[in-house]
Amino acid sequence: MPKNKRPVPRKSASSPEAKDEQQTTELCALALDLADESAGADIVAAATRAELAQKHLEFQRLLRRLLAQGKDEVLYGAIELARDESLDGYRYLRNAIEEGAANLLLRRDDAPELEIDAFAIPVFVHSQGGLDPAHDFQDGDAYDALLASFTAAGLESPQARVVLVSHAYDPGEVERISYGQLHAMLREAAHSLTEKKIAAAPALERSLKHGWSPSRFGLDDSAVELRYLIGFALKRADDAFYTVPAGERAADAYFAKRAEAYQQWTAQYAPLVARCLGRARGADPALTLNFQYQDLFFGARAQGQSEYDMLRLLSELNQALAGHDPARVQAVIAPSDEDDEPQLQVQLSQGGAVLASASKRHDPATGLDDALADLGDALASLGLSDIAVSADPLG
Repeated sequence: MPKNKRPVPRKSASSPEAKDEQQTTELCALALDLADESAGADIVAAATRAELAQKHLEFQRLLRRLLAQGKDEVLYGAIELARDESLDGYRYLRNAIEEGAANLLLRRDDAPELEIDAFAIPVFVHSQGGLDPAHDFQDGDAYDALLASFTAAGLESPQARVVLVSHAYDPGEVERISYGQLHAMLREAAHSLTEKKIAAAPALERSLKHGWSPSRFGLDDSAVELRYLIGFALKRADDAFYTVPAGERAADAYFAKRAEAYQQWTAQYAPLVARCLGRARGADPALTLNFQYQDLFFGARAQGQSEYDMLRLLSELNQALAGHDPARVQAVIAPSDEDDEPQLQVQLSQGGAVLASASKRHDPATGLDDALADLGDALASLGLSDIAVSADPLG
């Protein structure tokens, strides 16, 4: 990433547009400073640590205000600005915004502080003909039992209150949920879980208005589709269930226990999830599910989309390999930044003739070397052994 001159906030803003621009540069500049100084926080002087703590406080206050106001243009603008300045700063800012959008602290007079998170679970659904939208979350008993399973199976604290959206979101619906919209959905969920009065939930309703994209599968096709379960968990902020122990070994054991509970949940409750998803459009209505790990909303969205893109890429390349010996085919991988959209390109050739070219999106927050290695491993699963990496985009 180029190291350009660090953005400097303007001193005054005489219009809403100028104020947004000022907040964009201010948020970006604070994130870049925090990312840089955090890297050497163990060796800085006490005065510098105090300055760092003050910047962190200013950063969090500004971020919370922007999320509460739904200032998506400022938030996304700051991320793009940081991406042009520093990869570390980009990661720091994007992670902070994603976590802030999916988390909310609720402070009440003379009562314990509460916390609510927005989580998601990516599910790959294998079926004949693809899912039938008319049967999405139509089984009320299955929904009630699935909702209860999150605490019963140890995915959330026994004292937590969980609400699950009674809809399986497709990738397009999930992609349209912005930082500000998710934060508004979080507030609506908090209200529904803490207040007796029923209130309108326009942000949630907006997330549902488009529905699933039209199916591209025929009734006899073997279909693989990505769907997301989206839920909200309300708990006390000091709930020991969510406290990660100090020490590396204790922390590893804690996360291993949580992962084991999740794996058991996927095995035990997959039939309930299938009942909620309904049935396939083909003659065989049965569904087979493969789960990815539960995470905060944006983390789950990223891992689901990355896996989906990889499966699509491998399917396209596998079709191109039909009738060819993979051991005699050369694969070349190259990073690309076409139209300012980072991608990983793959080209298959044999005897100088190009058999196929394909690409998948690359998340700039993921290390390029790791992404290239993962893609190389995936190509090897197709039987390819002659795999090279090019520094230049493929023609």
